[in-house]
Amino acid sequence: MEPQAVVASTKRRWTWLGTLPLALASGAALAHPGHEVGHVGFVAGLGHPWLGLDHLLAMAAIGLWSLKQAPRLRVATPLLMVLGMVAGAGLSLFGVAVPGVEYVIALSVLLVGILLATYARVPASVGAILVIAFMMFHGYAHGSEMPMGSSLLAYIAGFTVSTLVITMLARHLGTWLMQREQRVLRVIGGLIAACGAFFAFS
Repeated sequence: MEPQAVVASTKRRWTWLGTLPLALASGAALAHPGHEVGHVGFVAGLGHPWLGLDHLLAMAAIGLWSLKQAPRLRVATPLLMVLGMVAGAGLSLFGVAVPGVEYVIALSVLLVGILLATYARVPASVGAILVIAFMMFHGYAHGSEMPMGSSLLAYIAGFTVSTLVITMLARHLGTWLMQREQRVLRVIGGLIAACGAFFAFS
């Protein structure tokens, strides 16, 4: 197959995978127009990570950065992200006050972008703490924005699915790039860090 055809095929695959969660969400919303609160909660949770650029960039950056880490941390990263998200959402939903959430979310985008741009490797234990801590703030924001009347479990299930999809898409893309031109990952990290700086200081 010609290189152009391979690239085109790959782009189509990523586009399809990237839009799948939103397509499922819209399909569920149309199939169940408010008849069941559970569906409302799941769809809201499913769509939330895709609609906030800060959430999307942080999850993608962590997924990409994890590819350069020790095998234990690399394998555990998706689970650690979900753990942090659920813990943060739980703090929010139980009324625990956490100041400066939006600012810390912006800083997390900045810091993870820098980690990716510099190919920084950290001990697995330190990396696990960083991933959980960063994602707790994102999860807190998700929990605070849960629509009224939504099913808690359905909402958490929705954003858990999207978190995993975003992370795994980023990791697959990163693996593909590493086989061709690793410096692109540094550029992506720099761009993500720049976005984080804009979010934090604008």
